[in-house]
Amino acid sequence: MTQYEQVIKVMEKNGGFATLGFLNNNVAVSNWKTKTPFASIRRIVQDKRFFFKIKPGLWALKKYKYEVLKQFDLEKKDFKKDTDFTHYYYQGLILEIGNIKGFSTYVSPQDKNQKYLTRKLSEVSSIDTIYEFSYPEIIRRAKTVDVVWFNERRLPNSFFEVEHTTDIQNSLLKFSDLQDFYSNFYIISDSARKREFEEKINYSVFLA
Repeated sequence: MTQYEQVIKVMEKNGGFATLGFLNNNVAVSNWKTKTPFASIRRIVQDKRFFFKIKPGLWALKKYKYEVLKQFDLEKKDFKKDTDFTHYYYQGLILEIGNIKGFSTYVSPQDKNQKYLTRKLSEVSSIDTIYEFSYPEIIRRAKTVDVVWFNERRLPNSFFEVEHTTDIQNSLLKFSDLQDFYSNFYIISDSARKREFEEKINYSVFLA
C-alpha cells in the first residue's frame, strides 16, 4: 500500500475527514522510508487531486466533500465565517496538539459540551477537573481560560484564549491575573486583529 493509499484509508475510516494530528497518530508510518513522515503526511493532504482543506489543520477527501460539509452543517454557509465552528474548532485543535505533545489538557467548563468536529470538547481534553496548582481564587480564574496545558508536575505550561469576536482585553486581564506563573500565554485570533492586540497590550495596566 502506498503512502497516499494509507492516508486515504485512515481518512475514509474516519468519515472522509481528519485533522493532521489524527493522521499523525493513526497512519502507520513505521515502514515509510523517510525521516520526516509527518511532513510527508502534510505534503500528501495538500494534493488537490484527492483532498481539500476545510480549515487550517483539517482536511477531507474530495469524494466525501458533500457528506463532510453536510455533517458539520456547512454546506449552505461560509464555514470560514462561522464564528461558533471556528472558536470551538480551534479549542479542539489546541487540545489535540497538547495531547500529542504529552501535556495534560483542560478545557473550560462553559465549553466542555461544545462540539469539536464529531466529539465534545470534553472528550478531547485529557482531564475533566483542573489541577489545584495554586490558591482557590487563582484556580477559579484559571478555570475560565479556554484551554490550559499542564506539565508532568501538574503545573500550567500554557494558557490559550481563542478570540474571534469578543474583546481581546478580557483575555489580557485573565492573563494578567495569572502572570506570576512561569507559563506561556497565547491569544489565538485572526491576523486582522493584530493591531487591536498591540494597542491593548500597551495599556498601562498591562505594562510590566
